[in-house]
Amino acid sequence: MNDTTVDISALTDAARAASRVLSRARSGRKNDALAAIAAALVDRSGMILDANAQDVERGRAAGMSDGLLDRLALDEARLRSIAASVRDVAALPDPVGQVLRGSTNDLGLRITQVRVPLGVVGMIYEARPNVTVDAASLALKAGNAVILRGGSAAEASNRAIIAVMRDALAGVGLPADLVQTVDPWGRAGAQAMMRARGGIDVLIPRGGAGLIRAIVEESRVPVIETGTGNCHVYVDDGADLATAEDIIINAKTQRVGVCNAAETLLVHRAVAEDFLAAALTRLTTAGVTIHADEEARRIAAGDASIDAGMIVAATEEDWRTEYLSMDLAVRVVDSLDEAIDHIRRYSTGHTEAICTRSLESARRFTAEVDAAAIAVNASTRFTDGAQVGLGAEIGISTQKLHARGPMGLEELTTSTWIIEGAGTVRP
Repeated sequence: MNDTTVDISALTDAARAASRVLSRARSGRKNDALAAIAAALVDRSGMILDANAQDVERGRAAGMSDGLLDRLALDEARLRSIAASVRDVAALPDPVGQVLRGSTNDLGLRITQVRVPLGVVGMIYEARPNVTVDAASLALKAGNAVILRGGSAAEASNRAIIAVMRDALAGVGLPADLVQTVDPWGRAGAQAMMRARGGIDVLIPRGGAGLIRAIVEESRVPVIETGTGNCHVYVDDGADLATAEDIIINAKTQRVGVCNAAETLLVHRAVAEDFLAAALTRLTTAGVTIHADEEARRIAAGDASIDAGMIVAATEEDWRTEYLSMDLAVRVVDSLDEAIDHIRRYSTGHTEAICTRSLESARRFTAEVDAAAIAVNASTRFTDGAQVGLGAEIGISTQKLHARGPMGLEELTTSTWIIEGAGTVRP
Protein backbone atom coordinates (compact mmCIF):
# COMPACT_ATOMS: atom_id res chain seq x y z
CA MET A 1 0.00 0.00 0.00
CA ASN A 2 1.23 3.50 -0.84
CA ASP A 3 1.99 5.35 2.38
CA THR A 4 1.32 8.75 0.78
CA THR A 5 -2.05 8.04 -0.84
CA VAL A 6 -3.99 6.10 1.77
CA ASP A 7 -7.73 6.59 1.23
CA ILE A 8 -9.89 5.28 4.04
CA SER A 9 -13.14 6.63 2.66
CA ALA A 10 -14.38 3.08 2.01
CA LEU A 11 -13.87 2.31 5.72
CA THR A 12 -15.52 5.50 6.91
CA ASP A 13 -18.45 5.04 4.53
CA ALA A 14 -18.92 1.47 5.73
CA ALA A 15 -18.63 2.62 9.35
CA ARG A 16 -21.26 5.31 8.87
CA ALA A 17 -23.64 2.86 7.18
CA ALA A 18 -23.09 0.38 10.01
CA SER A 19 -23.67 3.07 12.64
CA ARG A 20 -27.06 3.85 11.07
CA VAL A 21 -28.03 0.19 11.48
CA LEU A 22 -26.88 0.27 15.09
CA SER A 23 -28.84 3.48 15.73
CA ARG A 24 -32.03 1.47 15.15
CA ALA A 25 -30.99 -1.31 17.53
CA ARG A 26 -32.60 -1.47 20.94
CA SER A 27 -30.52 -1.87 24.08
CA GLY A 28 -31.19 -5.60 24.26
CA ARG A 29 -29.71 -6.20 20.84
CA LYS A 30 -26.61 -4.19 21.67
CA ASN A 31 -26.26 -6.13 24.90
CA ASP A 32 -26.57 -9.40 22.99
CA ALA A 33 -23.73 -8.28 20.74
CA LEU A 34 -21.54 -7.46 23.72
CA ALA A 35 -22.34 -10.80 25.35
CA ALA A 36 -21.34 -12.54 22.11
CA ILE A 37 -18.06 -10.60 22.02
CA ALA A 38 -17.27 -11.48 25.66
CA ALA A 39 -17.97 -15.17 25.05
CA ALA A 40 -15.93 -15.23 21.85
CA LEU A 41 -12.90 -13.63 23.55
CA VAL A 42 -12.84 -16.50 26.03
CA ASP A 43 -13.77 -19.24 23.57
CA ARG A 44 -11.06 -18.18 21.13
CA SER A 45 -8.48 -17.23 23.75
CA GLY A 46 -5.93 -19.67 22.35
CA MET A 47 -5.74 -17.82 19.04
CA ILE A 48 -5.56 -14.43 20.77
CA LEU A 49 -2.86 -15.50 23.23
CA ASP A 50 -0.76 -17.08 20.48
CA ALA A 51 -0.89 -13.80 18.56
CA ASN A 52 -0.08 -11.83 21.70
CA ALA A 53 2.93 -14.05 22.42
CA GLN A 54 4.32 -13.07 19.01
CA ASP A 55 3.93 -9.39 19.84
CA VAL A 56 5.54 -9.76 23.28
CA GLU A 57 8.50 -11.69 21.90
CA ARG A 58 8.99 -9.11 19.16
CA GLY A 59 8.76 -6.28 21.70
CA ARG A 60 11.23 -7.93 24.05
CA ALA A 61 13.68 -8.44 21.21
CA ALA A 62 13.32 -4.78 20.26
CA GLY A 63 14.19 -3.68 23.80
CA MET A 64 10.71 -2.58 24.88
CA SER A 65 10.64 -1.43 28.50
CA ASP A 66 9.19 -3.65 31.22
CA GLY A 67 6.33 -1.18 31.73
CA LEU A 68 5.32 -1.27 28.07
CA LEU A 69 5.71 -5.04 27.92
CA ASP A 70 3.36 -5.27 30.88
CA ARG A 71 0.79 -3.18 29.00
CA LEU A 72 1.18 -5.36 25.94
CA ALA A 73 1.08 -8.81 27.53
CA LEU A 74 -2.07 -10.89 27.84
CA ASP A 75 -2.69 -14.14 29.68
CA GLU A 76 -5.77 -16.19 30.45
CA ALA A 77 -6.57 -14.17 33.56
CA ARG A 78 -6.25 -10.81 31.80
CA LEU A 79 -8.32 -12.01 28.88
CA ARG A 80 -11.07 -13.21 31.23
CA SER A 81 -10.92 -9.83 32.95
CA ILE A 82 -11.26 -8.05 29.60
CA ALA A 83 -14.25 -10.23 28.73
CA ALA A 84 -15.77 -9.45 32.14
CA SER A 85 -15.40 -5.72 31.46
CA VAL A 86 -17.39 -6.19 28.23
CA ARG A 87 -20.17 -7.85 30.25
CA ASP A 88 -19.98 -4.97 32.74
CA VAL A 89 -20.53 -2.51 29.89
CA ALA A 90 -23.52 -4.55 28.70
CA ALA A 91 -25.03 -4.32 32.20
CA LEU A 92 -24.80 -0.53 32.28
CA PRO A 93 -27.77 1.68 31.41
CA ASP A 94 -27.90 2.62 27.74
CA PRO A 95 -27.27 6.37 27.47
CA VAL A 96 -28.79 6.70 23.99
CA GLY A 97 -32.20 8.32 24.13
CA GLN A 98 -31.83 9.62 27.69
CA VAL A 99 -33.64 12.93 28.10
CA LEU A 100 -31.29 15.54 29.50
CA ARG A 101 -33.94 18.22 29.87
CA GLY A 102 -37.33 19.10 28.47
CA SER A 103 -40.08 21.67 28.51
CA THR A 104 -43.19 22.86 26.76
CA ASN A 105 -43.17 26.50 25.63
CA ASP A 106 -45.94 29.05 25.35
CA LEU A 107 -46.77 27.94 21.80
CA GLY A 108 -47.25 24.34 22.88
CA LEU A 109 -43.94 23.10 21.40
CA ARG A 110 -42.56 20.10 23.25
CA ILE A 111 -38.79 20.60 23.44
CA THR A 112 -36.39 17.90 24.65
CA GLN A 113 -32.63 17.49 24.61
CA VAL A 114 -31.67 13.82 24.27
CA ARG A 115 -28.45 11.82 24.13
CA VAL A 116 -27.46 10.48 20.71
CA PRO A 117 -24.35 8.62 19.48
CA LEU A 118 -21.32 10.55 18.26
CA GLY A 119 -21.42 8.44 15.07
CA VAL A 120 -18.01 7.19 13.94
CA VAL A 121 -15.30 7.22 16.61
CA GLY A 122 -11.63 6.91 15.70
CA MET A 123 -9.13 5.60 18.23
CA ILE A 124 -5.33 5.73 17.93
CA TYR A 125 -3.38 4.02 20.70
CA GLU A 126 -0.18 2.12 21.48
CA ALA A 127 0.71 -1.38 22.68
CA ARG A 128 -2.53 -1.98 24.59
CA PRO A 129 -4.65 -4.82 23.21
CA ASN A 130 -7.14 -4.39 26.06
CA VAL A 131 -7.96 -0.95 24.66
CA THR A 132 -9.04 -2.62 21.41
CA VAL A 133 -11.83 -4.35 23.32
CA ASP A 134 -12.66 -1.46 25.66
CA ALA A 135 -12.93 1.03 22.79
CA ALA A 136 -15.12 -1.26 20.71
CA SER A 137 -17.46 -2.32 23.53
CA LEU A 138 -18.01 1.21 24.83
CA ALA A 139 -18.48 2.61 21.34
CA LEU A 140 -21.00 -0.10 20.44
CA LYS A 141 -23.07 0.29 23.61
CA ALA A 142 -23.19 4.05 23.00
CA GLY A 143 -24.40 3.43 19.45
CA ASN A 144 -21.19 4.23 17.57
CA ALA A 145 -19.05 2.55 14.95
CA VAL A 146 -15.33 2.54 15.69
CA ILE A 147 -12.21 2.64 13.53
CA LEU A 148 -9.04 1.56 15.35
CA ARG A 149 -5.32 2.08 14.94
CA GLY A 150 -3.61 -0.02 17.58
CA GLY A 151 0.06 0.40 16.72
CA SER A 152 2.65 -2.00 15.34
CA ALA A 153 3.72 -3.29 18.77
CA ALA A 154 0.36 -5.06 19.23
CA GLU A 155 -0.34 -5.75 15.57
CA ALA A 156 -0.87 -9.50 15.83
CA SER A 157 -2.92 -9.23 19.04
CA ASN A 158 -5.19 -6.54 17.64
CA ARG A 159 -5.69 -8.39 14.36
CA ALA A 160 -6.85 -11.47 16.25
CA ILE A 161 -9.08 -9.55 18.67
CA ILE A 162 -10.72 -7.50 15.92
CA ALA A 163 -11.40 -10.65 13.88
CA VAL A 164 -13.07 -12.22 16.92
CA MET A 165 -15.24 -9.16 17.56
CA ARG A 166 -16.28 -8.79 13.91
CA ASP A 167 -17.28 -12.46 13.78
CA ALA A 168 -19.28 -12.06 16.99
CA LEU A 169 -21.14 -9.03 15.60
CA ALA A 170 -22.00 -10.85 12.39
CA GLY A 171 -23.17 -13.82 14.45
CA VAL A 172 -25.89 -11.72 16.10
CA GLY A 173 -26.94 -10.03 12.86
CA LEU A 174 -25.16 -6.68 13.25
CA PRO A 175 -22.70 -5.29 10.68
CA ALA A 176 -19.13 -6.45 11.20
CA ASP A 177 -18.06 -3.01 9.94
CA LEU A 178 -19.06 -1.52 13.26
CA VAL A 179 -15.47 -2.45 14.22
CA GLN A 180 -12.72 -1.74 11.69
CA THR A 181 -8.98 -1.09 11.68
CA VAL A 182 -6.43 0.83 9.65
CA ASP A 183 -3.55 -1.25 11.01
CA PRO A 184 -2.65 -2.73 7.59
CA TRP A 185 -1.62 0.79 6.50
CA GLY A 186 0.64 1.35 9.51
CA ARG A 187 1.40 4.97 10.37
CA ALA A 188 -0.11 6.13 7.10
CA GLY A 189 -3.41 4.73 8.32
CA ALA A 190 -3.22 6.90 11.42
CA GLN A 191 -2.42 9.94 9.29
CA ALA A 192 -5.40 9.15 7.06
CA MET A 193 -7.63 8.99 10.14
CA MET A 194 -6.44 12.45 11.17
CA ARG A 195 -7.41 13.78 7.73
CA ALA A 196 -10.81 12.06 7.64
CA ARG A 197 -12.90 15.04 8.71
CA GLY A 198 -16.50 14.30 7.83
CA GLY A 199 -15.83 10.57 7.78
CA ILE A 200 -14.74 10.26 11.42
CA ASP A 201 -16.68 12.37 13.90
CA VAL A 202 -14.18 12.40 16.75
CA LEU A 203 -10.65 11.08 17.26
CA ILE A 204 -9.36 9.85 20.62
CA PRO A 205 -5.61 9.31 21.09
CA ARG A 206 -4.33 7.17 23.94
CA GLY A 207 -0.63 6.63 24.51
CA GLY A 208 2.59 8.49 25.16
CA ALA A 209 3.03 12.25 25.20
CA GLY A 210 4.54 12.31 21.71
CA LEU A 211 1.64 10.43 20.14
CA ILE A 212 -0.99 12.57 21.84
CA ARG A 213 0.76 15.85 21.01
CA ALA A 214 1.17 14.88 17.34
CA ILE A 215 -2.51 14.02 16.97
CA VAL A 216 -3.73 17.14 18.79
CA GLU A 217 -1.51 19.36 16.63
CA GLU A 218 -2.02 17.64 13.26
CA SER A 219 -5.56 16.27 13.23
CA ARG A 220 -8.28 17.87 11.13
CA VAL A 221 -10.81 15.68 12.95
CA PRO A 222 -12.00 16.99 16.35
CA VAL A 223 -9.86 15.40 19.10
CA ILE A 224 -10.72 14.46 22.67
CA GLU A 225 -7.31 14.70 24.30
CA THR A 226 -6.31 11.97 26.73
CA GLY A 227 -3.25 13.12 28.59
CA THR A 228 -0.16 11.62 30.06
CA GLY A 229 -0.05 10.95 33.78
CA ASN A 230 2.60 12.77 35.78
CA CYS A 231 0.64 11.96 38.94
CA HIS A 232 1.63 13.20 42.40
CA VAL A 233 1.02 11.92 45.92
CA TYR A 234 1.38 14.59 48.63
CA VAL A 235 1.82 13.52 52.26
CA ASP A 236 0.57 16.34 54.47
CA ASP A 237 1.77 17.09 57.99
CA GLY A 238 -1.62 15.84 59.19
CA ALA A 239 -1.38 12.45 57.48
CA ASP A 240 -1.65 9.00 59.01
CA LEU A 241 1.84 7.91 57.99
CA ALA A 242 1.18 4.17 57.90
CA THR A 243 -1.80 4.74 55.61
CA ALA A 244 0.22 7.12 53.44
CA GLU A 245 2.95 4.47 53.09
CA ASP A 246 0.44 1.94 51.80
CA ILE A 247 -0.97 4.49 49.37
CA ILE A 248 2.36 5.42 47.79
CA ILE A 249 3.44 1.77 47.55
CA ASN A 250 0.20 0.92 45.76
CA ALA A 251 0.19 4.04 43.58
CA LYS A 252 3.77 3.42 42.42
CA THR A 253 4.20 -0.34 42.28
CA GLN A 254 0.79 -2.00 41.81
CA ARG A 255 1.20 -1.56 38.04
CA VAL A 256 3.90 0.80 36.81
CA GLY A 257 3.20 1.06 33.09
CA VAL A 258 -0.13 2.87 33.37
CA CYS A 259 -1.07 6.54 33.27
CA ASN A 260 -2.56 6.59 36.80
CA ALA A 261 0.59 5.31 38.51
CA ALA A 262 2.28 7.81 40.83
CA GLU A 263 5.45 9.42 39.46
CA THR A 264 6.24 12.03 42.14
CA LEU A 265 6.03 11.90 45.94
CA LEU A 266 5.85 15.19 47.85
CA VAL A 267 6.28 15.08 51.64
CA HIS A 268 5.72 17.84 54.19
CA ARG A 269 8.94 18.64 56.03
CA ALA A 270 7.26 18.18 59.43
CA VAL A 271 6.79 14.45 58.80
CA ALA A 272 9.59 13.84 56.30
CA GLU A 273 12.07 12.19 58.69
CA ASP A 274 9.63 9.61 60.01
CA PHE A 275 7.74 9.03 56.80
CA LEU A 276 10.61 8.76 54.33
CA ALA A 277 12.70 6.48 56.55
CA ALA A 278 9.94 3.88 56.35
CA ALA A 279 8.52 4.62 52.89
CA LEU A 280 11.87 4.71 51.07
CA THR A 281 12.84 1.41 52.70
CA ARG A 282 9.70 -0.23 51.35
CA LEU A 283 9.97 1.42 47.94
CA THR A 284 13.63 0.54 47.35
CA THR A 285 13.07 -2.98 48.63
CA ALA A 286 10.32 -3.28 46.02
CA GLY A 287 12.84 -2.24 43.36
CA VAL A 288 11.95 1.43 42.93
CA THR A 289 14.77 3.83 42.06
CA ILE A 290 14.30 7.09 43.98
CA HIS A 291 15.12 10.37 42.25
CA ALA A 292 15.41 12.45 45.40
CA ASP A 293 15.94 16.11 46.18
CA GLU A 294 18.70 17.12 48.60
CA GLU A 295 16.63 16.78 51.77
CA ALA A 296 15.23 13.39 50.80
CA ARG A 297 18.76 12.19 49.98
CA ARG A 298 19.97 13.37 53.40
CA ILE A 299 17.22 11.40 55.14
CA ALA A 300 17.94 8.32 53.04
CA ALA A 301 21.66 8.50 53.77
CA GLY A 302 20.96 8.41 57.49
CA ASP A 303 19.02 5.14 57.38
CA ALA A 304 20.99 1.93 56.87
CA SER A 305 17.85 0.02 55.85
CA ILE A 306 17.59 2.08 52.64
CA ASP A 307 19.67 0.78 49.73
CA ALA A 308 21.93 3.72 48.85
CA GLY A 309 22.37 2.34 45.35
CA MET A 310 18.66 2.96 44.69
CA ILE A 311 18.89 6.68 45.52
CA VAL A 312 19.94 9.17 42.83
CA ALA A 313 19.87 12.96 42.71
CA ALA A 314 16.73 14.43 41.16
CA THR A 315 17.07 16.82 38.25
CA GLU A 316 14.62 19.39 36.92
CA GLU A 317 13.59 16.89 34.25
CA ASP A 318 12.57 14.34 36.90
CA TRP A 319 9.76 16.61 38.13
CA ARG A 320 8.33 16.62 34.59
CA THR A 321 8.71 12.92 33.81
CA GLU A 322 6.05 10.26 33.42
CA TYR A 323 8.37 7.31 34.07
CA LEU A 324 6.04 4.36 33.43
CA SER A 325 8.74 2.36 35.21
CA MET A 326 10.02 1.55 38.69
CA ASP A 327 11.23 5.12 39.24
CA LEU A 328 9.83 7.77 41.56
CA ALA A 329 10.75 11.43 42.05
CA VAL A 330 10.71 12.53 45.72
CA ARG A 331 10.74 16.06 47.11
CA VAL A 332 10.38 17.49 50.61
CA VAL A 333 8.19 20.62 50.76
CA ASP A 334 7.69 23.17 53.51
CA SER A 335 3.92 23.52 53.26
CA LEU A 336 0.69 22.58 51.54
CA ASP A 337 1.07 25.75 49.49
CA GLU A 338 4.47 24.63 48.21
CA ALA A 339 3.07 21.20 47.33
CA ILE A 340 0.20 22.77 45.39
CA ASP A 341 2.60 25.13 43.62
CA HIS A 342 4.79 22.18 42.59
CA ILE A 343 1.78 20.27 41.28
CA ARG A 344 0.50 23.30 39.37
CA ARG A 345 3.88 23.68 37.70
CA TYR A 346 4.55 20.06 36.76
CA SER A 347 1.21 18.23 36.70
CA THR A 348 -0.23 16.94 33.44
CA GLY A 349 -3.71 17.32 34.90
CA HIS A 350 -4.42 13.60 35.25
CA THR A 351 -4.66 12.49 38.91
CA GLU A 352 -3.33 14.11 42.07
CA ALA A 353 -3.59 12.69 45.59
CA ILE A 354 -3.31 14.00 49.12
CA CYS A 355 -2.82 11.99 52.31
CA THR A 356 -4.10 13.97 55.28
CA ARG A 357 -6.31 13.90 58.36
CA SER A 358 -6.98 17.63 58.04
CA LEU A 359 -10.36 18.48 56.52
CA GLU A 360 -9.08 21.96 55.74
CA SER A 361 -6.03 20.61 53.86
CA ALA A 362 -8.24 18.21 51.92
CA ARG A 363 -10.68 21.00 51.08
CA ARG A 364 -7.94 23.30 49.86
CA PHE A 365 -6.25 20.56 47.84
CA THR A 366 -9.45 19.59 46.03
CA ALA A 367 -10.35 23.24 45.40
CA GLU A 368 -6.94 24.51 44.27
CA VAL A 369 -5.45 21.56 42.37
CA ASP A 370 -6.47 21.46 38.71
CA ALA A 371 -6.76 17.82 37.61
CA ALA A 372 -9.20 15.44 35.98
CA ALA A 373 -9.28 13.41 39.21
CA ILE A 374 -8.25 14.17 42.79
CA ALA A 375 -7.82 11.43 45.39
CA VAL A 376 -8.06 12.10 49.13
CA ASN A 377 -6.45 9.35 51.24
CA ALA A 378 -6.65 6.98 48.29
CA SER A 379 -4.33 5.68 45.60
CA THR A 380 -4.04 7.39 42.21
CA ARG A 381 -4.70 3.96 40.70
CA PHE A 382 -8.45 4.44 41.18
CA THR A 383 -8.71 6.85 38.24
CA ASP A 384 -10.01 4.09 36.02
CA GLY A 385 -13.32 3.55 34.27
CA ALA A 386 -14.09 0.25 35.95
CA GLN A 387 -13.09 1.54 39.38
CA VAL A 388 -15.35 4.59 39.20
CA GLY A 389 -18.33 2.62 37.95
CA LEU A 390 -18.18 3.16 34.19
CA GLY A 391 -17.64 -0.53 33.40
CA ALA A 392 -14.63 0.30 31.25
CA GLU A 393 -13.05 3.39 29.76
CA ILE A 394 -12.00 4.50 26.33
CA GLY A 395 -9.42 6.80 27.88
CA ILE A 396 -8.91 9.43 30.56
CA SER A 397 -9.48 12.91 29.24
CA THR A 398 -7.32 15.68 30.66
CA GLN A 399 -8.97 18.41 28.62
CA LYS A 400 -11.94 20.49 29.78
CA LEU A 401 -14.32 20.42 26.81
CA HIS A 402 -17.02 17.73 26.40
CA ALA A 403 -15.36 15.14 28.64
CA ARG A 404 -12.90 15.10 31.53
CA GLY A 405 -11.54 12.17 33.51
CA PRO A 406 -12.41 8.52 32.77
CA MET A 407 -14.51 8.38 29.62
CA GLY A 408 -17.34 5.88 29.59
CA LEU A 409 -20.63 5.57 27.75
CA GLU A 410 -22.04 9.04 28.32
CA GLU A 411 -18.79 10.62 27.11
CA LEU A 412 -19.22 8.76 23.81
CA THR A 413 -22.52 10.49 23.14
CA THR A 414 -23.54 14.00 22.20
CA SER A 415 -27.03 15.48 22.26
CA THR A 416 -29.70 16.65 19.87
CA TRP A 417 -32.69 18.92 20.43
CA ILE A 418 -36.08 17.54 19.39
CA ILE A 419 -38.73 20.19 18.80
CA GLU A 420 -42.24 18.77 18.39
CA GLY A 421 -45.14 20.89 17.26
CA ALA A 422 -48.48 20.67 15.47
CA GLY A 423 -47.86 22.86 12.44
CA THR A 424 -46.43 25.45 14.79
CA VAL A 425 -44.78 28.52 13.24
CA ARG A 426 -42.77 31.24 14.91
CA PRO A 427 -44.77 34.45 15.35
